[in-house]
Amino acid sequence: MTSAAASPPHPPSGRPRRRRPPWAGRNYSLLAVAAFITTLGAHGALIASSFAVLDTGGDGGDVGLVAAARTLFLVVFLLVGGAVADRLPRHHVMVAANALNFLSQGAFALLVLQGEPQLWQMMALSALGGTGQAFFNPAAEGMLMASVSGEQAGRAFALFRMGMSGAAVGGAALGGALVAAVGPGWVLAVDAAAFAVAGALRMFLDVGHIAPRVPGSGLLADMRDGWREFVGRPWLWTIVAQFSVVVAVVGAAESVFGPLVARDELGGAGPWGVALGAFGVGTILGGLLMMRWKPQRLLFAATLSVFSLALPSAALAVPVPLGVLIAVMFVSGVTIEIFGVSWITALHQEIPEEKLSRISAYDWFGSVAMVPLATALAGPAESAFGRTPSLWGCAALVVVATTAVLFVPDVRRLRRRPPATVVAAGDVCLEKAVPTQESPAGQESPAGQESPAGQAGVSPR
Repeated sequence: MTSAAASPPHPPSGRPRRRRPPWAGRNYSLLAVAAFITTLGAHGALIASSFAVLDTGGDGGDVGLVAAARTLFLVVFLLVGGAVADRLPRHHVMVAANALNFLSQGAFALLVLQGEPQLWQMMALSALGGTGQAFFNPAAEGMLMASVSGEQAGRAFALFRMGMSGAAVGGAALGGALVAAVGPGWVLAVDAAAFAVAGALRMFLDVGHIAPRVPGSGLLADMRDGWREFVGRPWLWTIVAQFSVVVAVVGAAESVFGPLVARDELGGAGPWGVALGAFGVGTILGGLLMMRWKPQRLLFAATLSVFSLALPSAALAVPVPLGVLIAVMFVSGVTIEIFGVSWITALHQEIPEEKLSRISAYDWFGSVAMVPLATALAGPAESAFGRTPSLWGCAALVVVATTAVLFVPDVRRLRRRPPATVVAAGDVCLEKAVPTQESPAGQESPAGQESPAGQAGVSPR
């Protein structure tokens, strides 16, 4: 970007030159555009893959097997993917993972378009896709956090997450329409093309500002080092443990119990889709909020916002009228963005750059590891205890897990670190250790500066 001193104050047209904000540099812009493209395609592909299975005569159990194959391989390879992304240039790992996803999704589309794919073939290709994501996710999150700096980080992360939320909502709506119009095979082909385009964009990422990786003692040693970094920070591992419970029970409530309540009490799939759409709209508005609001106690504000995730389960347990459910889902969407932006800002602030991907891998692992178990146990829980008690149990687990995290001192005291008081990477900035001098929440500082995280459908981060 040309400096103000080197560029004329006005272009020939006489209008003032508009400069990009400092956090919207080349890498950030490339990452945001590429992620928007793949998120748009992926959420359409989620619908397309389900209908591809059903169109071959499969049932709900077969749809679950294809989805479970992806999740299983994602979980198995996540920690390895994090260690690899901290050993190699992250953009190389991202491009390689995109290539694998392009090939696996392209083969899936070809099988569907040619005739009747076998269940084992769809499971195998889904597993390859999950493997690619296991290597991609930690590398991408580390690359994103390395692409911004200073007080602008929170705004940059909020805008990034807002774009992903919009792509998720739009991708699901567009994907559903395209599946009905042209069939699931072509939607899967579009998703494969999205991976190819995104991988090409990521080849142009500039990593010249990132220090070269110093060869370590080996992959296992790097994984052990990441584990020590993870367990050595109580605020980090307790929140990841909290979300392993929260994501699992919220996922079970919304993927298993929600459609059943909608069928029996709300009028079917249409009203349930509207409620889920309200959650998506809430995440977009939550991102707008977090572009302006900079809570000083990052993790305290983030954790308080998680209590709202108990509301959808409670609303389904009653069950409340559709209008109330829509409002509850909307509020949950807004507040989860408060958590998401505050969380990724804390990681960006506290974790050394060379360990970002390994920590991100543990974060992802905690978020997705218990989801298959929770969804598998939802049916037996309904049979044993009833649907309403099971939903109240989901809400209670969210409240208990979130309350427990508030007893961790670092969660209550870790503060946003202003640029003038940045200390050595990895040192926790606590309330009494580094006083802050910030503008009132929601207002710009005199310099005009304002001070992100994770995968839709798997983790609210």
